[in-house]
Amino acid sequence: MLKMEIRYSFCCMTVAVILLLLHAGGARDLRTVTEPKTPQSCTTLKAGSGDQTQAIQKALNSCAKSKAVQLSSGTFLSGPLTIPSGVSLLVDSGATLKAIPNPSLYDLGKKTCGTLDKEGVGCKPFITIHGATGSGIYGKGTIDGQGGEMMTGKSESWWKLATSAKNKNEFQNNPRLIQVNDSADITLYQITLKNSPFYHVSTSNINGLTVWGITIDTPSTARNTDGVDPMGSQNVTIAHCTISTGDDNVAIKAMISPSRHISVLNNHFGSGHGMSIGSEITYGASDVTVSGLTLDGTTNGLRIKSNTFRGGVVTRVSYTNVCMLDVKHPIMVDMEYGKVTGSLTPEFHNISFTNVKVLTKGTFTFDGLSDSKPVEATLKDVHIKKGSKWITNHAKITGSWEEDAAGTACGNAGNS
Repeated sequence: MLKMEIRYSFCCMTVAVILLLLHAGGARDLRTVTEPKTPQSCTTLKAGSGDQTQAIQKALNSCAKSKAVQLSSGTFLSGPLTIPSGVSLLVDSGATLKAIPNPSLYDLGKKTCGTLDKEGVGCKPFITIHGATGSGIYGKGTIDGQGGEMMTGKSESWWKLATSAKNKNEFQNNPRLIQVNDSADITLYQITLKNSPFYHVSTSNINGLTVWGITIDTPSTARNTDGVDPMGSQNVTIAHCTISTGDDNVAIKAMISPSRHISVLNNHFGSGHGMSIGSEITYGASDVTVSGLTLDGTTNGLRIKSNTFRGGVVTRVSYTNVCMLDVKHPIMVDMEYGKVTGSLTPEFHNISFTNVKVLTKGTFTFDGLSDSKPVEATLKDVHIKKGSKWITNHAKITGSWEEDAAGTACGNAGNS
């Protein structure tokens, strides 16, 4: 057994751990969150042929608050939909709501949706919730963004367009699957999301978001298909979800306002880029708890990323009871992400890793800006595979790790 001691004496480490525990009470969603209950239906729609956008939207607009429009079994084809305040969409088991892959339906007026440019903001989402309270999406059915299907009038799919954007150093104009803005007490429960043309779930300026028991299932090759991205949001719980996708499984961001009081509990991540904070973190992220997480086959594990172009303060973040398998970069805390520079200064401190098990070899990185602006983190009960690589640069790390991780499966070690 090899045990690596880092920086400080045991007594100082103990004081640091006590201080972290004192902070832990606020490092989470401040709401009392329990498993959601599916609302009663105001009406039930049956699947038909052709474009059913108008029928679904009419039902949503007519539905009483606290009720849901129910889609029964079958396939529903639709263009963009808006869920009103207090109203929910219920997709039954056996029902699939498919986004029609026609860029003209999502275009915001400049005829750029489905094209490349230098901005990438030319499409409205498939499902929008805006200025709402108490709305949601429920059910054991599926919402399919059809990102891999040929776009109407084009010779490529949304995903092919995204690949072209990377190759040409431009931005794709693709619709997000679900976008929630300026809202409160929003719920996603049990639903399966797949094949989004862009991000699957993205929020901005939300107070109260519960994402419980959902499944996101999209190929690892689908570029920019983040799973759940709370942006500038607070009082967020993401729990009991299974997420496999082509980019960050979860990414906490803060482009226009801070993100804080976020709980990520008892989840399982397959393919994807891991549990991320950043890099769009200019307004800061704080009071984040990630607990009971299994990562199996993600490119990255636990990642915090920014640079002097993005800036931002990331603090009071705790990772506990995490298990990883076949993860190339199990921990990556990087203040120089992408080597992009600017005039802002990121700060990463009060970050703790407790009861973390990594069953396969990987590279662990703690990369700060300078000795005066280091990454500050605490390790406790961290077990990694012998032969792993450890990189520290301008890092102030308290605690220890051991190269004694054994076994070939996480079981329930990470998300019991």
